[in-house]
Amino acid sequence: MNICCIGAGYVGGPTMAMIAKKCPDIRVSVVDLNQERIDSWNSDDLPIYEPGLLEIVREARDRNLFFSTSIDKKVKEADIIFISVNTPTKDYGSGAGQAADLRYVESCARRIAEAGGGDKIVVEKSTVPVRTAQMVKEILGESTNGNAYQVVSNPEFLAEGTAMSDLASPDRVLIGGGTDEDGREAVEQVAKIYRHWVDEERIITTNLWSSELSKLTANAFLAQRISSINAISALCEATGADVDEVARAIGTDSRIGPKFLKSSVGFGGSCFQKDILNLTYLCRHFGLPEVASYWSQVVEMNEYQKERFVTRILDKMFNTVSGKSIAVLGYAFKKDTNDARESPAIAVCRRLLEEKADLRIYDPKVDPGSILSSLGLAEGEGDRITFCTDAEEACLGTHAIALLTEWDEFKEMDLGKIFEGMIKPACFFDGRNLIDLSELKQIGFRAFAIGKS
Repeated sequence: MNICCIGAGYVGGPTMAMIAKKCPDIRVSVVDLNQERIDSWNSDDLPIYEPGLLEIVREARDRNLFFSTSIDKKVKEADIIFISVNTPTKDYGSGAGQAADLRYVESCARRIAEAGGGDKIVVEKSTVPVRTAQMVKEILGESTNGNAYQVVSNPEFLAEGTAMSDLASPDRVLIGGGTDEDGREAVEQVAKIYRHWVDEERIITTNLWSSELSKLTANAFLAQRISSINAISALCEATGADVDEVARAIGTDSRIGPKFLKSSVGFGGSCFQKDILNLTYLCRHFGLPEVASYWSQVVEMNEYQKERFVTRILDKMFNTVSGKSIAVLGYAFKKDTNDARESPAIAVCRRLLEEKADLRIYDPKVDPGSILSSLGLAEGEGDRITFCTDAEEACLGTHAIALLTEWDEFKEMDLGKIFEGMIKPACFFDGRNLIDLSELKQIGFRAFAIGKS
């Protein structure tokens, strides 16, 4: 079998690397228009950071895993083609701010039709709105090359930071396809790939539309849990309750469970907000405004949580941070990734800069260029931002610390030494509830955490 994946990003690269590792008899090619990205995949300086990814790429690369910009050639040679390109929220025209921008998916479908090379199975790996497969099928069906195409949905359920373990031992593999004989056979061919290492009972097959909608729904439910506990965190701060204790108490209920009940400054990443906005748009499109309103509240609560964090900083620092220096520890949207897309740190830093604060930023994996870009600043701009090489340097001479990513190394900081090097009174705002609040206060910090008074 010969597989080609169009798109060498956060999903395509790791997924194909795992398939190549687990299926040495399958030739796997990952193609992308971006030469710099492909060059990175062919080096030891990969374009994305995931624990364990480099080792797997090294093992399979040039054996049965290949990275290339020769898109048409690899597509033509492939039996199965995965589409794993970006589907950002539209920023123009109808549906701007909510609907998914499918131009890259459409471009892939047209390119596959033009390349020819025999009958093929085309797999949607990108997160797409329900019924996107219909567009792909129509484009492929209009091809004049005489080839037959089957479209299959195989959404990813990876969590950044644990992507490789999620791929090695998935909760489930979801494969949706047509309900006729050819459709069922296409689903079976994709399932055969995963059976190399995934137990049969974890491979779920559905129709196309159920598979597409399941991905959006899964992310919406997970984000809903985070927004729910964050809403309660505001009440905890007002009443003297402890949000961690509340989360532990309700998490022991088997009907609820403990996962995704960790209160924080807010959720981020490339999926949650984008998928909820897309789900909201779909509900309105299909005449379900009440359902759309329900899901939009999840995003509104997330925005409120980030603004509430900044408001608390201002309140506890005598209602102004103008001219004050604040250490920002962590910029990625979660630990063990270099992805800062939709990170809560973006909104927090923007607001602090609006309030004329000076920021000293440290993240172990997110590079300064990505941080400036996320803030809408070019290289050389951001004169109130200093990038630091470690946490201690970032905190030196500051009035306050804002911990925004739960990197493990922040739990190992010498807090006493850091406190000594700060301007007093020294404030510590823990946006991840990572550090013991009583310890911080004992050292001398004016310390504040999410959902704790």
